[in-house]
Amino acid sequence: MHDIRAIRDTPDSFDAALARRGLEPVAHEILRIDQSRRTAIMQAEAAKAAQKLASKEVGAAKAQGDEAEFARLRALVSDKKAEIAALEEEARKGDAALTALLETLPNLPLAEVPNGADETGNVELRRWGSPRDPDFQPKEHFEIAGVAADMDFATAAKLSGARFVVLRGAVARLHRALAQFMLDLHIEEHGLREVNSPVLVRDEAMYGTGQLPKFAEDSYQTTNGWWLIPTSEVTLTNFAAGEILDAARLPLRFCAHTLCFRSEAGSAGKDTTGMLRQHQFEKVEMVSLTHPDQSLAEHDRMTRCAETVLEKLGLPYRTMVLCTGDMGFGAQKTHDIEVWLPGQARYREISSVSTCGDFQARRMNARFRPEGGGKPEFLHTLNGSGVAVGRCLIAVLENGQEADGSVILPEVLHPYLRGRGRITAEGNMV
Repeated sequence: MHDIRAIRDTPDSFDAALARRGLEPVAHEILRIDQSRRTAIMQAEAAKAAQKLASKEVGAAKAQGDEAEFARLRALVSDKKAEIAALEEEARKGDAALTALLETLPNLPLAEVPNGADETGNVELRRWGSPRDPDFQPKEHFEIAGVAADMDFATAAKLSGARFVVLRGAVARLHRALAQFMLDLHIEEHGLREVNSPVLVRDEAMYGTGQLPKFAEDSYQTTNGWWLIPTSEVTLTNFAAGEILDAARLPLRFCAHTLCFRSEAGSAGKDTTGMLRQHQFEKVEMVSLTHPDQSLAEHDRMTRCAETVLEKLGLPYRTMVLCTGDMGFGAQKTHDIEVWLPGQARYREISSVSTCGDFQARRMNARFRPEGGGKPEFLHTLNGSGVAVGRCLIAVLENGQEADGSVILPEVLHPYLRGRGRITAEGNMV
């Protein structure tokens, strides 16, 4: 949510920032609604003052036997009551109209974010690792001989429809090991606090992180009103909703491994083969709640946390800063980490790390009290994948594949697999 005071102070700057995201000017309409709302509030306050004064004078007129004045004042009190009700209703409608407009507008990009209309405007920051140059044609994950039998899309389609998968045997075990490895790394080396949180949440939680109302069609809702989380960013960030934290507690750093659910609205025809884009998937999510002065440094730190996952797994990647036209709704700045997939011969997103400034905090009313006291301020929120488990599984399988259909597994995973380090062409883990 945007700060209406900032829009009042610098409407042209607000429109210019929205223009960088490809949106038309809207500050004039915001300020028109805001002025009408504020005028109604001031007029209601003036009417209340007049009503209060008239109410005091009614008794005096009655005591003096001035029936005409008594009748006039009583009528005035009644008129003011009706006027106040009408003005308060006008102000309420103005509040609702202003909120309805502001809550659909995306966050403003930081000045350092590159301009661009879509992903072609993203800028590469760095690369790590070199893709293998095998003497055979790499296959996509679902085509690898040692994987194909245990990555079952047909059974999943029978159970649930398209964009689901059943994992069995060695592939399922590898998937579980990856999640465990990521959690241990973030907890023991990166200082994040592990959380086991619900996957069903209320409207308020989805609103707080920006999924509602604009992106309702991207998520699933139960018949009794709960929402299935698209990522545990929703739960972890909302820990601070309605709270005033002591500044000394910041930053708070969390991670969680959860199921995630997305309808993939608007993605028809994209990544229809394999398990790259699913309705149900798993992620290890990172969330930080910080002091405003710390948020940019925290963004870089979180990016390094995600990059370290891939480095320890030996997976080549590149880190991109997203342009203004490719950022998510709530982000001020985003780093995408793209892992090399030999089967597609291209880099694909495996983690997205964003700083949101106070955009989500305003929606959630999440604040902190400065050290030494003072008026509470909105904290800053950040989120990022640490990383998407299913996509990491794909990357490990494709980068570790051999010509005979077997898969060599990263050494860092061997302890999680009871010392095993290879999936044979027959699908056994040895």
